[in-house]
Amino acid sequence: MNPQELMQRKANATPRGVGVMCSFFAERAKNAEIWDTEGKRYIDFAGGIGVLNTGHLHDKVQAAVAEQLNKFSHTCYQVVPYELYIEVAEQLNKLAPIPGDNKTAFYTTGAEAVENAVKIARAATGRPGIIAFGGGFHGRTLMGMALTGKVAPYKIGFGPFPSDVYHALFPNPLHGVSIEESIASIEKLFKYDIEATRVAAIIFEPVQGEGGFYQAPAEWVRALRALCDAHGILLIADEVQAGFARTGKFFAMEHYDVAADLMTMAKSMAGGFPISAVVGRASVMDAPAPGGLGGTYAGSPLALAAAKAVISAIQEEKLLERANKLGTQLKETLNGLKAEIPQIADVRGPGAMIAVEFNKAGSHDADAEFAKKVQTKALESGLILLLCGVYGNVVRFLFPLTIEDEIFEEALQKLVAAIKA
Repeated sequence: MNPQELMQRKANATPRGVGVMCSFFAERAKNAEIWDTEGKRYIDFAGGIGVLNTGHLHDKVQAAVAEQLNKFSHTCYQVVPYELYIEVAEQLNKLAPIPGDNKTAFYTTGAEAVENAVKIARAATGRPGIIAFGGGFHGRTLMGMALTGKVAPYKIGFGPFPSDVYHALFPNPLHGVSIEESIASIEKLFKYDIEATRVAAIIFEPVQGEGGFYQAPAEWVRALRALCDAHGILLIADEVQAGFARTGKFFAMEHYDVAADLMTMAKSMAGGFPISAVVGRASVMDAPAPGGLGGTYAGSPLALAAAKAVISAIQEEKLLERANKLGTQLKETLNGLKAEIPQIADVRGPGAMIAVEFNKAGSHDADAEFAKKVQTKALESGLILLLCGVYGNVVRFLFPLTIEDEIFEEALQKLVAAIKA
């Protein structure tokens, strides 16, 4: 069936609220390439929104899931447990940059991990309040939306939201917010909205994803840690998009010299299979009573098999080093265009979590129209890109870290042509 007919069927069968970027339909995919139903090839720099750090159908992932599928697909871990859940938890407990004894609980989506991190923090502290940041994204569930610091399109028409959630300023020199102003905005919350002794946790992204790929400054993360320690508040690092080698470290929190108490993770954790996790200090993770945590599909054995394969692939194929290599190459390419393209306001990001921000030439005003044109031109040439940022003026890059060198070079040529066009 041709794409036009499929689009009409889509319009008839599915709600408009499920927005779709592309007008074509996927037929098959491998590593960094997708072929549509008409046989046209695309290079995928979206990665299912950061889910495919190890690419489409990585051989290790495919084999691991096939092997598990021949054993069993589901028992519900809380009814009949299985060793794979424990094995992957043990791996993450060691990999997570949290000192001491850690424990891990598995879920299905990033939003579900965030919801449970909040539950765990409240149970551990006996406090209700949660502080998040402007520009942050933490999911589309009610608590996820409440925590998210971006109204359009995520919050419009969906309120009221859960109470005792507050937002402070995220440090962003490009947008005129200093580290001092950000910390001061938290202190003001303690004065105006909620006393520090009622705050259970502060949640932040080490690199804001949907917000625009802004990396949290090291000095600021240290200040957050000190603030939490001073008031008995837990620190939650949301690594749903930044984790599993994207930033050139296994986890983005490894870029800092202080640790979070809890970490949420999902997306690239299982190479396209739905799974998420909360990892944290054992004493904190053990706060909820038995039965307080879990979920019917939480810790799917198929997804856990995939996650184990992803961890192996990252380590054996040296994807941390590759993330840094490819990210440097991309940044050099984008920075090389600055003299010719005055709309390029900033090129940034650790490892391969790279973004380019566009402003109107000669001003500090966001140029969302230019960013959209770049995305459109790239797609016409067969390169899939994603936009992000509170103002929609940022192009983010989430290519597989396993992408072949020649395909990466081809993609960069298409990107340069799209920006110049």
